[in-house]
Amino acid sequence: MNYASIENIAKAFGERILFKDLSFGINQGQKIALIAKNGTGKTSLLNILSQAELPDEGKVVYRKDIKVAFLPQEPNLDPKLTVEQVVFTSDNEVLRIIEQYEKALNNPEDTDAYQKAFDLMEAKQAWDFETEYKQILSKLKLEDLHQSVSKLSGGQKKRLALATVLLDKPDLLILDEPTNHLDLEMIEWLEDFFKKQNFTLFMVTHDRYFLERVCNEIIELEDGQLYTYKGNYSYYLDKKEARVEVEKTNTDKAKQLYKKELDWMRRQPKARTTKSKSRIDDFADIKANAHKRRNEHEVQLELNMERMGNKIVELHKISKSFDGKVLLDQFNYNFQPGERLGIIGKNGTGKSTFLNILTGNLKADSGKITIGETVKFGYYTQKGIRIKEGQKVIEVIREFGEYIPLKKGKQISAAQLLERFLFDRKKQYDYVEKLSGGERKRLYLCTILIQNPNFLILDEPTNDLDIVTLNVLESFLLDYPGCLLVVSHDRYFMDKIVDHLFVFRGQGEVEDFPGNYSDFRAYDSSTSPVTEKTKANSKSDWKATTADTQLSYNEQKEFKRIEKDLPQLERKKENLQQEFLKELTEEQIKEKSIALQKIIDEIDQKTERWFELSAIMEGED
Repeated sequence: MNYASIENIAKAFGERILFKDLSFGINQGQKIALIAKNGTGKTSLLNILSQAELPDEGKVVYRKDIKVAFLPQEPNLDPKLTVEQVVFTSDNEVLRIIEQYEKALNNPEDTDAYQKAFDLMEAKQAWDFETEYKQILSKLKLEDLHQSVSKLSGGQKKRLALATVLLDKPDLLILDEPTNHLDLEMIEWLEDFFKKQNFTLFMVTHDRYFLERVCNEIIELEDGQLYTYKGNYSYYLDKKEARVEVEKTNTDKAKQLYKKELDWMRRQPKARTTKSKSRIDDFADIKANAHKRRNEHEVQLELNMERMGNKIVELHKISKSFDGKVLLDQFNYNFQPGERLGIIGKNGTGKSTFLNILTGNLKADSGKITIGETVKFGYYTQKGIRIKEGQKVIEVIREFGEYIPLKKGKQISAAQLLERFLFDRKKQYDYVEKLSGGERKRLYLCTILIQNPNFLILDEPTNDLDIVTLNVLESFLLDYPGCLLVVSHDRYFMDKIVDHLFVFRGQGEVEDFPGNYSDFRAYDSSTSPVTEKTKANSKSDWKATTADTQLSYNEQKEFKRIEKDLPQLERKKENLQQEFLKELTEEQIKEKSIALQKIIDEIDQKTERWFELSAIMEGED
């Protein structure tokens, strides 16, 4: 069943054409994601679909009697209302019945009102929906129903708006970055919710695991063209790669044909027949195809940053509390050269506080921080860039630096860095106030990188960045030789970039986990508290080892040996990584790369075995 038809729509701002002649349909049960670069019109397209904005040309036709809901990036909520009042302003009849019932419960002396409300709940079978309503608010951490909207943070407002559209039970739900401002637990809950509920979805999101697990169709807007992929994110990557290869082949053929036709054009006689005129007309198309260029957006830089000494950052017994809430409690850690560390945890557990203490923007209640003399922080915060009226993109970045030094005396200029992060030469001379939200975040990132820090700290760097930019950023960070510390809810990004995690559990507890996010989820789900029903049946551990299994004498020896070996292997790995900062021959690089990979493989094997044996020991306890 067709829910919406988008017919030949176009949108432009002045001379800048975002898109034109776009046509596609949305059918019942589809879960569609739109992928495009920042600034190419994703938000405008969503606004047109939600009828918050009109297209310059074309039209959007909805099926009669379907309910459409829209979740924007910046929800417009009435600041005078409470959380509960916002929820109950929904058009959903069942929600209004629940509201009436909730009021009756708060006024037990009015028995008639209670009986009427109870009867309505029975008639509409609203009990299950009431349970779902409370679960959604609880999962999105909106327990204080009487809190005023004016007192909510930006993230809380986004979560409240999300809860409202979910409870409204629309036929078609349009979402703009639904996972922004959600912690990892909330995102995974939302994934499961969408799998179970019969929503038809059309969304823009940069969360690639969300795309993988929720969407069954992806539409890509590239160079004004729409490409449709009938599958999830993995399917999209495979088919796009195949499409790009075909385009490259066609471009190569077009170049050969262009060369042949160019020779003919130069030799052709002045007297032109009808046939030759037709061939001349075709020549313009051949030329355009032959000169097609694809930007691969790969960043491969050998950065020449200031070398770190043995002492980088040492944290000694750091403690911090706010209003009696403990965020850090006697925290100790020594950063090593080339460390790639991710930070995860629920909202409010102290992740950003930790970064601000580390960089000196906030003072710890107690403890000591020692920072090496050669350490140069680059700190990307969630606040973003300050816009100065009348300032151009290139002028912004040049305030922070003219170039980044590379190895062998080379350098990359501010303009070249901008190009690598998808600001072409024309875009570099646009005024900053004309940039989209995602483009401003991209520019802010460039202002951090141009300063060539050797200790890079990124607080939610993936928010508002499109998938193309994320691939560019990941390529850059994979080549980055300094220390890297990342707070992010983007699981795909974390899996690709970091080696181990700080898990902020709350109440000052910070766990150092030796693996990426997927490793942690596999481990954490296996060690989470079990229900009584699970206990009655069987306990599963990280490797499906039964709980009643006991460590043999040899396994006990193996466990102790692994605990002794792992720190030594980590030190070997760190020392070898430090060697790559020196000037090496090609042969030395190859030799050390092979040695490093062997150490990494051994660490992975021993870590996996350590988890197996630990799980068995927990079963013994």
